Amino acid sequence: MTEVGVHEAKTHLSRLLRRVAAGEQIIITSGGRPTARLVPFQPNQSRELGFDAGLLSIPEDFDDPLPSEVVEDFER
Repeated sequence: MTEVGVHEAKTHLSRLLRRVAAGEQIIITSGGRPTARLVPFQPNQSRELGFDAGLLSIPEDFDDPLPSEVVEDFER
C-alpha cells in the first residue's frame, strides 16, 4: 500500500485515482499520520429478497410485558 502526503494527493489526484481504479489502495497522510484511504469503488451488489425466509419465528407473546422478577433485575 502506497502512502502519500496531503499536498501530493492534492497535486496528483488524477494520477492517484487512475492507480486506485487499477486496484491499488493508497493511504493519505497528514503530518506523517494516516488520515484517509483511497480504495477502488465497488457498487452495491444486488440483494435477493426472502433469502432467509423461514429461518426465524417470533413467538406470539413477544411483546407481552416482562415478568416482574425480570423487570426488577433491570431496575437494580
